[in-house]
Amino acid sequence: MAALLPAEWIKNWEKGGKSEFVQLCRALSENKNHDVGFRDIQQALYELAYHVVRGNLKHDQASNVLGDVIEFREDMPSILADVFCILDIETSCLEEKNKRDHFTQLVLACLYLVSDTVLKERLDPETLESLGLIKQSQQFNQKSVKIKTKLFYKQQKFNLLREENEGYAKLIAELGQDLSGNITSDLILENIKSLIGCFNLDPNRVLDIILEVYECRPEYDDFFVPLIESYMYMCEPQTLCHILGFKFKFYQDPSGETPSSLYRVAAVLLQHNLIDLEDLYVHLLPGDNAIIEEHKREIVEAKQIVRKLTMVVLSSEKTEEKEKEKEKEEEKTEKPPDNQKLGLLEALLKIGDWHHAQSIMDQMPPFYSTSHKPIAIALCQLVHVTIEPLYRRVGVPKGAKGSPISSLPNKRAPKQAESFEELRKEVFNMLCYLGPHLSHDPILFAKVVRLGKAFMKEFQSDGGKQEDKEKMETLFSCLLSITDQVLLPSLSLMDCNACMSEELWGMFKTFPYQYRYRLYGQWKNETYNSHPLLVKVKAQTIDRAKYIMKRLTKENVKPSGRQIGKLSHSNPTILFDYILSQIQKYDNLITPVVDSLKYLTSLNYDVLAYCIIEALANPEKERMKHDDTTISSWLQSLASFCGAVFRKYPIELAGLLQYVANQLKAGKSFDLLILKEVVQKMAGIEITEEMTMEQLEAMTGGEQLKAEGGYFGQIRNTKKSSQRLKDALLDHDLALPLCLLMAQQRNGVVFQEGGEKHLKLVGKLYDQCHDTLVQFGGFLASNLSTEDYIKRVPSIDVLCNEFHTPHDAAFFLSRPMYAHHISSKYDELKKAEKGNKQQHKVHKYITSCELVMAPVHEAVISLHLPKVWDDISPQFYATFWSLTMYDLAVPHSSYDREVNKLKVQMKAIDDNQEMPPNKKKKEKERCTALQDKLLEEEKKQLEHVQRVLQRLKLEKDNWLLAKSTKNETITKFLQLCIFPRCIFSAIDAVYCAHFVELVHQQKTPNFSTLLCYDRVFSDIIYTVASCTENEASRYGRFLCCMLETVTRWHSDRVIYEKECGNYPGFLTILRATGFDGGNKADQLDYENFRHVVHKWHYKLTKASVHCLETGEYTHIRNILIVLTKILPWYPKVLNLGQALERRVHKICQEEKEKRPDLYALAMGYSGQLKSRKPFMIPENEFHHKDPPARNAVPATVQNGPGGAGMPTSLTINTVRLEEGTTEETADKLKEKSQGVVKVINKTVNATPKVTTSNGNSASNSKIIKEKDDKEKSGKEKDKEKKDKTPAATPEMKALGKDGKDKPKEERANKDEKAREIKEKTPKSDKEKEKVKKEEKASKEEKSKTVVTIIESKSTVEKEREKEPSRERDLAKEMKSKENAKGGEKVPVAGSLKSPVPRSETSESEREQKRRKVDTHSSPSHSSTVKDNLNELKDSSAKHYINHTTPTLSKSKEREVEKKDLDKSRERSREREKKDEKDRKDRKRDHSNSDREVPQDSTKRRKDENGTTGSSKHSKSESPSDSPRLNEKEKEKNKSKSSGKEKGDSIKAEKMEKSSSGSKKESRHDKEKTEKKEKRDSTGGKEEKKHHKSSDKHR
Repeated sequence: MAALLPAEWIKNWEKGGKSEFVQLCRALSENKNHDVGFRDIQQALYELAYHVVRGNLKHDQASNVLGDVIEFREDMPSILADVFCILDIETSCLEEKNKRDHFTQLVLACLYLVSDTVLKERLDPETLESLGLIKQSQQFNQKSVKIKTKLFYKQQKFNLLREENEGYAKLIAELGQDLSGNITSDLILENIKSLIGCFNLDPNRVLDIILEVYECRPEYDDFFVPLIESYMYMCEPQTLCHILGFKFKFYQDPSGETPSSLYRVAAVLLQHNLIDLEDLYVHLLPGDNAIIEEHKREIVEAKQIVRKLTMVVLSSEKTEEKEKEKEKEEEKTEKPPDNQKLGLLEALLKIGDWHHAQSIMDQMPPFYSTSHKPIAIALCQLVHVTIEPLYRRVGVPKGAKGSPISSLPNKRAPKQAESFEELRKEVFNMLCYLGPHLSHDPILFAKVVRLGKAFMKEFQSDGGKQEDKEKMETLFSCLLSITDQVLLPSLSLMDCNACMSEELWGMFKTFPYQYRYRLYGQWKNETYNSHPLLVKVKAQTIDRAKYIMKRLTKENVKPSGRQIGKLSHSNPTILFDYILSQIQKYDNLITPVVDSLKYLTSLNYDVLAYCIIEALANPEKERMKHDDTTISSWLQSLASFCGAVFRKYPIELAGLLQYVANQLKAGKSFDLLILKEVVQKMAGIEITEEMTMEQLEAMTGGEQLKAEGGYFGQIRNTKKSSQRLKDALLDHDLALPLCLLMAQQRNGVVFQEGGEKHLKLVGKLYDQCHDTLVQFGGFLASNLSTEDYIKRVPSIDVLCNEFHTPHDAAFFLSRPMYAHHISSKYDELKKAEKGNKQQHKVHKYITSCELVMAPVHEAVISLHLPKVWDDISPQFYATFWSLTMYDLAVPHSSYDREVNKLKVQMKAIDDNQEMPPNKKKKEKERCTALQDKLLEEEKKQLEHVQRVLQRLKLEKDNWLLAKSTKNETITKFLQLCIFPRCIFSAIDAVYCAHFVELVHQQKTPNFSTLLCYDRVFSDIIYTVASCTENEASRYGRFLCCMLETVTRWHSDRVIYEKECGNYPGFLTILRATGFDGGNKADQLDYENFRHVVHKWHYKLTKASVHCLETGEYTHIRNILIVLTKILPWYPKVLNLGQALERRVHKICQEEKEKRPDLYALAMGYSGQLKSRKPFMIPENEFHHKDPPARNAVPATVQNGPGGAGMPTSLTINTVRLEEGTTEETADKLKEKSQGVVKVINKTVNATPKVTTSNGNSASNSKIIKEKDDKEKSGKEKDKEKKDKTPAATPEMKALGKDGKDKPKEERANKDEKAREIKEKTPKSDKEKEKVKKEEKASKEEKSKTVVTIIESKSTVEKEREKEPSRERDLAKEMKSKENAKGGEKVPVAGSLKSPVPRSETSESEREQKRRKVDTHSSPSHSSTVKDNLNELKDSSAKHYINHTTPTLSKSKEREVEKKDLDKSRERSREREKKDEKDRKDRKRDHSNSDREVPQDSTKRRKDENGTTGSSKHSKSESPSDSPRLNEKEKEKNKSKSSGKEKGDSIKAEKMEKSSSGSKKESRHDKEKTEKKEKRDSTGGKEEKKHHKSSDKHR
């Protein structure tokens, strides 16, 4: 601070300094701001005095000027005294004595200005002594101490009790008198004052006595409180508080116990604000720090208890542990010191002073105070009182009286709540302080819950003003908080109180499940950690749960269930969490746990639902097993548990369903497993791929039949549970969203979810998604009412275009809607008109169908490109997708089966002696009722099916428009209808097969049944490879049903003629202009149909073998599944079966270690296949079942008019030669322009003409010669067959066993092999014929197939219908055409050779065709099966060449027959001898064959030329013959790829050689033939060897 007194003033003091100083002082004292002036004057005086002390100014000058200044202010002497006081202290510390002297002189000079008393008060006694103001400083000090003691410490002497007890006696009499009269506190106060005055009583002691008396007479609040209040006016304010404090202190020693009366008095005084809580609080023990420490200690102890409970203690340690615990408990029982704060708190609560009580609670840790039972009970009582009026008004249940609670007498208690708003303001706060300790008062708990219920009722019905709504919202959120912080924790601490749990559920069920689950989540995961007591309870619950779960078995479900029930009433979240963790580990616990949950309360069931969802959503759990190919077992167990528990108990499903929907929205389909299980258990709708055909059949009936015979487990009593599931879905609008999400997620599984996942898992998830959709859709269809369904499911175009639902799923969802709709419309029309005739009914039904389906026909147009509707009509499309198996056929056998079962049951009931009669009666009534229901249902379905068939009959003409081609129509039909639907569900697979048959039976225009079946069977590789596991199973079922139909037609000519004979589906020719093909020519005949069926079997084999050889997991698994499904109808042909068996055996060996699931599938199939082996038949029986009987008849008999002549079979065989190849290029051929087809058609149509004109146009002699040739060849062929075919046929079949068997060995072991194949072929004529039959059958099949394909699969049928003679002519016609193409000069008449070249050229042209096709289609994996067939084809083709001659008249045939018989027999004998030689040679040569390859091939060519050239008449044959053979061999070898296959081709060529020999013979005289035979046979032998080796080489 700047100096107020400049140094210049001091220097020039006399001149001007003095006057300046006086002016300064005057200015300062006039300053209005008193404080500032005071400080500045003080400083000015201090500076002046300080100059004097330092000697700058004389003391007399200073005293003079101070005399002038002293008048400026009244307090100036006091200010001066203060300055002296400070200087006194400063100078006494200084060492310079002169300064001290200056100071003393200054004070002496100024004594007249400041009084002695002021100086004595402020200066040091020693200074005073030196100034002469006092004599001795020591005496002065003693005197001041005495005065101070007297003033501040000495009490005035009042009379003590023992001295003057009369006053106190009178005082006590005054206070203790009867106060009931007119005595007031004022009157008594006057008396007390008098007593104090009269007896000189101590006023503090009087106050103490008043308090003592008040303690003893607590009922006189109204008297004592005013008395104390008025008495306090006479005392200091703190006195009362101090006296109370002393009272409390008195009881604070360890053994002391504060009386409750003292607490009460203090509480009343606090309530009336006579004392302050802060003042009293400091007098109370224990301190706040001690309380906090104690609270922490409790928490630690609780945690230790938890640790002990969770620790595994060995039995030896247990006893020690127990002893220690006992000691600790004994220590604890020592009484804790009194907590006066809690005592006061209790008293405050009892008198209703909530305000002060709350302040005390706030000083302590949360819930510390209420954890003491008396306080909790006191607070509960206060709440009881506060809520009384509101509870009486809205909370009391009907019929309950309850005991009313009177209000507190004092007016300062909290106001009682009359409305919910007041409840929120007052009571909710109190409840929050109570927290979990509301458990001490279950009655209050129930009251609060009932108030909550009443509020929720009001809240949900309230439609008032906006303000009210906001208030209600606030109230609602407060109620939720109370539930979370008070009600649920309190329930945890209650001892298994089921009533409270039910009471609480009464309120909870009014909350939406989102709020409930939030509350349960808080309760489970947070509440239990908030309080030491709850921590202990949690640990004890888990411990108890472990104890129960260890002992839970199927046998003790009831007692364990009761224990679980007891435990669950209080702590359901903890218990269920543990139980679920056990179920996830041990799925065998599911059944006993579900059974043991029957003692739960409704609240517990709801908590269980929450716990399940929480367990499912656990982010720490992996949903896949470590191999990443299967869903984790914990998830499967939980899903299974879900299904069982939700079915058995009335648990709300909304949360679970919403969880699944949310997971689907997030693109996760794992949790569909849960939905699948829930629907299966609750609705009894089972989804399994393992259904038997009987179950499937039952599933096509009505609801009752489905329930009885359609499922594995008879799921009964699902009515209630399915109703619950339906309600949950409808109430929360989840039905359609779940369907749409599943339908969309199917593709999501593959394209989004499946990214990194294993293919197997993706397939599983896809199947799970699809199956659940089918199951869920089925549930909705059977449980939703028509209105509900129609209201919820949008139209088909909206489903597909807006919701992007796949078409199959969209129709699946819409189908029940159409059915409901049609039936309701039909019922309306029936009611409108009472006409009861069947026709009227049908007409009404058709009308209702049109009404319902017309908009659908419009809607489906938008689903596909306009081009699609050129081939199939929208009506056909919609009809296909909207019908089900229920509409197409009645499963009579299923109905019969179930009715018979019931009859058996009834008989068993009758026979049962032990069953009580009333139960017998009930059971019989049940069975009878069921039986009647089933019969009624069957009748109803029968009528329905008849109506549907009538409707289809009317519709069918507009179904297939075929604006492009039949082929294209079939493509569209398969692509858009059959394939998507046949893999949708097992019933749909059956439906598709039936529908195809139905369309055929209805004689639908433009529908080619043959083409349809052909396309289905022709190449299944792609469809099989693109299926999931379950789809493969359904596809297999579809193929099985298709094969069943085909096999039925194949089995019997009568059935075939009846069901296919005149049907447009079996037309084989597109009518070609300009040719007249005969009347029945367009129809496929029975024999040719059998060939086609064989071709289909062959195709299936080829596809199967391909899939098995790829090594791809999906291919192998799927084909094995498909093959298992089609076992009843395929394989039927022995050699195909063997080929399959080999491949499957190979899979078994390869996959045993690598992929056990494939191994299991393959082993399963292999076993079943072996068991089917006895039912397989040789190929010749498959093709030609019932040939005419022959007894040692030569081949020519077959040419008889009634027989299916030899040439026929041969012709067919020729054509069959191309089978393997042409079939494979079927698609190419289909694609060829219609023009080409027509050309071929013309050729085919021309054949009959050739046949008829043959007799006239060709010269007679030629015909006879040809006839001779043919017959000879027939006989020779017989011989060859005798020698070779036994080897050939077995070869073909045995090839399956060993592709590299040597023909020589085969011939040697001919009989054994034949036996193996169950087809003995001795050398008798009968057997020759058998062989012929076999060949013929195979040939026929081939001819049929090829022609079918050439004519774009429509000309086949015509061919098959033609008579044998026509077939011969067809071949001839083709030959002539081919000859023309080939440019060979063929003599037309007169020459013996003319037929031969024709046949040869035709043959060579076929070869070229075949080569083309083969090079294209024979894939590297071409199988043994194919080779077998090729051998047959080749050998038979060669036989055929010599035999294609025009038919002869019957008489001529017979004549020639006899001659030829003898010749052929002779020849056959000779041939046999040669053959034996052959065999020996072959054995010898075999070992060298590999080395000889190069020479062999050239030799062979020479040999061929040699043998053919040896006959003079066959010069023109040889050039065309041998090259053709070579070509064949080469071509064949091209297509071979493995050693086995080489072996096969060699065998085929052996046959060729021998047959070529026979051909030549057949064209010459006997002698020539015989000579040639010798050469032939030797040449043949060599050739065979060469062929074999060269082929191998190739």
